[in-house]
Amino acid sequence: MKEINCSNNNNIVLGEGFASEEVNFVIPSHEFSKQAHVSSLQKYAEMYGKSVEDPAGFWSEIASEFYWKQKWGQPVYTHNLDIRNGKINIQWFKGGKTNICYNCLDRNINAGNGDKFAILWEGNDLGRDATLTYTQLLARVCQLANYLKSIGVGKGDAVIIYLPMLMELPIAMLACARIGAVHSVVFAGFSAESLAQRIVDCKPKVVITCSAVKRGAKTIFLKDIVDDALTQSAQNSVKIDVCLTFENESALQKQMTKWVEGRDIWWQDVVPKYPVTCDVEWVDAEDPLFLLYTSGSTGKPKGVLHTTGGYMVYTATTFKYAFDYKPKDIYWCTADCGWITGHSYVTYGPLLNGATNVVFEGAPNYPDAGRCWDIVDKYKISIFYTAPTLVRSLMREGDEHVTRYSRKSLRVLGSVGEPINPSAWRWFFNVVGDGKCPISDTWWQTETGGFMITPMPGAWPQKPGSATLPFFGVQPVIVDEKGVELEGECSGYLCVKNSWPSAFRTLYGDHERYETTYFSAFPGYYFTGDGCNRDKDGYYWLTGRVDDVINVSGHRIGTAEVESALVSHPQCVEAAVVGVEHDVKGQGIYAFVTLAEGVSYSEELRKSLIKVVRDKIGGFAAPDKIHWAPGLPKTRSGKIMRRILRKIASNSLDELGDTSTLADPTVVDQLIALAHS
Repeated sequence: MKEINCSNNNNIVLGEGFASEEVNFVIPSHEFSKQAHVSSLQKYAEMYGKSVEDPAGFWSEIASEFYWKQKWGQPVYTHNLDIRNGKINIQWFKGGKTNICYNCLDRNINAGNGDKFAILWEGNDLGRDATLTYTQLLARVCQLANYLKSIGVGKGDAVIIYLPMLMELPIAMLACARIGAVHSVVFAGFSAESLAQRIVDCKPKVVITCSAVKRGAKTIFLKDIVDDALTQSAQNSVKIDVCLTFENESALQKQMTKWVEGRDIWWQDVVPKYPVTCDVEWVDAEDPLFLLYTSGSTGKPKGVLHTTGGYMVYTATTFKYAFDYKPKDIYWCTADCGWITGHSYVTYGPLLNGATNVVFEGAPNYPDAGRCWDIVDKYKISIFYTAPTLVRSLMREGDEHVTRYSRKSLRVLGSVGEPINPSAWRWFFNVVGDGKCPISDTWWQTETGGFMITPMPGAWPQKPGSATLPFFGVQPVIVDEKGVELEGECSGYLCVKNSWPSAFRTLYGDHERYETTYFSAFPGYYFTGDGCNRDKDGYYWLTGRVDDVINVSGHRIGTAEVESALVSHPQCVEAAVVGVEHDVKGQGIYAFVTLAEGVSYSEELRKSLIKVVRDKIGGFAAPDKIHWAPGLPKTRSGKIMRRILRKIASNSLDELGDTSTLADPTVVDQLIALAHS
C-alpha cells in the first residue's frame, strides 16, 4: 500500500480546525483512530491485502459470524467476468443455507438484544413518531409473512412493494425475505406507467401499498396510482389478484380511498390477526433476495437481481467498517427504500449489525430547513448518511438552520448517490459536523449492492470530494478507451476486476443485456459506466456517468426513458436529452425538443411536455429546461451528436469543435439562437 504524503502545511487534524479551500487533507485525530475498527492505513493495508490475495479465506471468516443452517461448499466463490470465455457468472457461498431476515432479527434477539430499538420512526408531521424493538419488529414481520403465505406467496414468488417510508416498508421487505419471496420495492414517486412496467416484467403475486402519503405539505394519493397501474398491467395480460393496502390515516382515511372489492384488502383488517411467529424458509446463498429496477440507456428499466448470502455478508461488513459502527450508535440514512441505498443501508446493513435505525417519512425541509437537525437532536443521532443533493440544498438555505441545533451527538457523516463536490463537502464537514466528524463519501451502485470505494473513518486522511480507497475485496482499475489498464496518476473509465460477494448476478429475464451492458465494453472487467481520476496518492475521484444515464439527486435516469416520454406527446416529433450541471441536484435534465410541423412554441406547451414526463416516469425525471429545436445535430448516418448538445446546454460554445461533418451544420446556429427562448 502506497504511503500517503501529508507533509505539506495545508492539512488539518479532525476536531482541530475547519476545512478551507486550501486544505488538502483532513487527518484523523489520535482519539478517533484509537477507537476505530480500522485504526490506521497499515491496518487497512493488512486487511485489504488479505481480502484480494485470499478472498475465500477473508470472506469465509466474516461469513462465519452469521447464522447458516448449512455451511457453504467449496470453492467459496466462482466467477467468470470475461465474456470471451463464455457466460458471465458469479457465485458466492453456493450450497450454504441461510435467511437474511433470521440474521437481521432472530440472531440479534437470541444474542440478548430483543429489547433494543430496531426502528425509531419519525413521521412527516412534527410530533408523529413510533418505535419498534427487535422483538416487536420480528412479531410484525412474522404476522405479515404468515398473511402472505396464506394467500399463496411462497419461495421464489415476486412481491411488489409501493410504499412510502412507513415502518411497514422494511417490515414488508423482511417478511418477504423470511418466506423466501423476492421483493421488488418501487419508489413511491414513480408514475402509474412506470409501476405497471415493473408489474408486467416480474408478475408479482401481490402488490403492497398504502392509501396515501404526505410529503411535506403535499398529499400524494398512492392507491390511485396503483389502481391506474393495475389497470394498465391487466391490459398487458398481467392481472393482480391482491392489493394489500395500509391505511395511512394521517394522509388519507379509509372511507376516502378508492376501492376495488375482491382485490383490495386493508392491511389493518387482516395482518394483525395472524400469529407473531413464522417458520423461516432456509434458502441457498444464491437464491434471489430482491429485484430492483434501475434506469437503462435503452429506455426499458433493468431488473437488477441480488441474491442472498453474498449480499448479506457484504452489506453488513461495509456498514460496520465504512461508518465505524458501534453498538451504542444511533444511525440515520435519509434514503428511501425504493432505491438501493434504502435496501443496503436502511434495512439490511444496519439490522444485520443490530443497529438502532431512524426511518423518516417526510421531507427534509419540512416544516423548515432545520428539520434534519431537529431529528438529529431528538434521537441523538451519531451517524448521519445522506445525499450531496440534500447537502447542497440545505447549504443554500443558510447556516442558521443548522447552527440553531446542537448536533453534538454526531460523530460520523456519510454521503451517497453521486460525487460530492469539494465546496459541499467542506460545508458538510465544517457546518454540520463542526469540524469533528469524518465524512464517509461512498461510491457504489445499484448493481454493486454495497460500498466499493469509501473512506474508513480513523484509518487514513480524507480529501474533500474524493471517495479515497477501495473497500476490502474490491479491485478497481482505470482503463483507457482500448481497455488497457492505466497505472498511477491517470484518468479514464472505472472498471472492477474479479468479483465481490454482493455483485448483482443478472438482469431479470435478460442475461444477454446484463452481459452486453456491463461486461462487453471491456472484456474481463465489470464496467461501471463511470469516469474516474486517480491522483498521485492513489485516491479515486469519480467524475460521473459516461453513458446515457443522468444522475439527478442520486436517481439514475436513462436519457432514452425521458426521450421516449417526451415523444409520446402528440406535438413532439423528436427529443434529445442530456445532463447538465445543477447547483442542487448535481445534474439536471436538459431536453431538446422538435415539434410537429406547424406547432408553435408556447409556455403552455412547455408545461404540457414536462407533465407528460411526470405522468410517465415521475416528478423526479421532469426536465429542468425545454430547449426548442427546429432540428437536432446529426451525422449523415442519422446519429444525434449529443456531445454538441451538451456543450450548448452548458453554454460552452467555444468548445463545440468541428461541426462540418454534420448532415446540416446550420442546425447548431439555430439551437444557439434559441438557447434563451
